[in-house]
Amino acid sequence: MKKLTDLLPAAAHPSVDVRSRAYLTPVRVALCRGNVQNAESLLRDLPRQILFEYPGAAPCTLKGAGATVVLDFGRELHGGAEISVFEVIGAADARLHIRFGESVSEAMSTVYGDDNATNDHATRDTEIRVRNWSMSAHFETGFRFLSIELSDDVEVRFHTVKAVIVYRDIPYIGSFESSDPLLDRIWETGAYTVHLNMQQYIWDGVKRDRLVWIGDLHPEISSIMAVFGDQSVIRDSLDFAAAHTPPDEWMNNLPSYSMWWLIILFDYYRQYGDKDYLARHLDYVTVLCRHLAGFIDENGKDSTPQNRFLDWPTQSNPRATDAGLQSLHILATRAAREIFLTMGRDAEAAACARDLSRLEKCPVECGGAKQAAAFMVLAGLANAKETDREVLSVGGAAGFSTFTGFYVLQAMAKAENFAGALDAIRAYWGGMLSLGATTFWEDFDLAWLKNAAPIDRLPKSGEIDVHGAYGNYCYKGFRHSLCHGWASGVTPFLSRYILGIEVTKPGCTEITVTPHLCDLSFAKGTYPTPFGTLFVEHRKDAAGKVHTTVKAPAGVSVIVNEQ
Repeated sequence: MKKLTDLLPAAAHPSVDVRSRAYLTPVRVALCRGNVQNAESLLRDLPRQILFEYPGAAPCTLKGAGATVVLDFGRELHGGAEISVFEVIGAADARLHIRFGESVSEAMSTVYGDDNATNDHATRDTEIRVRNWSMSAHFETGFRFLSIELSDDVEVRFHTVKAVIVYRDIPYIGSFESSDPLLDRIWETGAYTVHLNMQQYIWDGVKRDRLVWIGDLHPEISSIMAVFGDQSVIRDSLDFAAAHTPPDEWMNNLPSYSMWWLIILFDYYRQYGDKDYLARHLDYVTVLCRHLAGFIDENGKDSTPQNRFLDWPTQSNPRATDAGLQSLHILATRAAREIFLTMGRDAEAAACARDLSRLEKCPVECGGAKQAAAFMVLAGLANAKETDREVLSVGGAAGFSTFTGFYVLQAMAKAENFAGALDAIRAYWGGMLSLGATTFWEDFDLAWLKNAAPIDRLPKSGEIDVHGAYGNYCYKGFRHSLCHGWASGVTPFLSRYILGIEVTKPGCTEITVTPHLCDLSFAKGTYPTPFGTLFVEHRKDAAGKVHTTVKAPAGVSVIVNEQ
């Protein structure tokens, strides 16, 4: 029996899109300008199919050049828009200027204007032509708001405007619920952020950075493993990076990202116990480790060359970058050693041990940067409690970045400052939510909260446009992504350190549960394993003692450390 793809030219090489599509009606009219009539009719949940006559109440009508309506779909989405026009009056067709935005301000911005609005990586600002009974879908990008502006001096009556959501239709297996609704919302927002970025591969951003950035994948894959379990997109993304980068070159042209690839590969094995997958990449790991070993100087210092990158906020701090890369080199070499030991490659494991003995003896300084200090703690180059007291906890969440905040939190946990970590989460990730975020951003600074307008409306007099006014390096103004997967690390952190779920043997055959409720009266949640879903619940009694309930699938041994 033939399929449609059998009828296509052999040279076409069709590939199947694993993603689903759904259509969403807007929930709010965010703004109208000019002669706009009956805008609220676009909020009606009408069928997508155009009829010969408009059903019911009068349609939304734009009349005259400059008439504009901005629609709010209620939450950041990945996809495009389907615009169905019932009638054009005054001409055979009409031009519509459509702009997708992650904020209302971006949806009203001018491309390549003063606030750095762009079409980079995905078209979000363009002009289309519509006619009577026209119905067409346009583009894929990241957005919550859609601006439709009439360019001609005619009248356009709309049937419907729908968001076309493009996504992987997979269940949320992991969960988190506590006595603090803000933490619950933060956990879910991190999960949703990374879900939008699980497209054909794992991207870093759905508007901009629709690319496989391997270093950025570490918090993203940590989130995926805590929420969705084993997904083929993880392996596809790791394979893609290896297939397109010789092992004696650098992934994404960044030495640190080849280090991250090794760390992710071992994390994946520890979670799922898949030796066959390790075996597929063993030759690549072997050559990459030799390549990395060639960049340890006579003093044991990481000397990887140009494009030395830890994260954006530390780019102008060479001491912080050096300390971070020294630490990452150690963490990557440890991961490689464990891979070699697992696969019975003793000679390569011994070579890694020798490299580690050199790397671990080289003194480095964090340069006052929390990111670098955190990596030093995780690599064993700095005392956790002392570093937390002198650097990590100073000023609360000030100095965090959305990418490396995940590692600062882990270092605080290593110092047993779980209460401080929770306070930082509420302030930093909660700060984005307070500005109307429904996904977490490429970057954020607590100072941005002062006099800032929320992203779901235009700023009033005296308010700052938090999207257009801020940002640095490559993410200035509206080019700044408000849905960036690397910001999702708070989600696995809450599962790992508050629910206390730690995988202690490969493949989740053994899991240790050590709760840290701090000021919470209860926390409960689920966690995906290769054997099924693990359920954990912690509750404090009147005396403050924590009681833990665990329901584990067959094949998972659980060790509970009650607090």
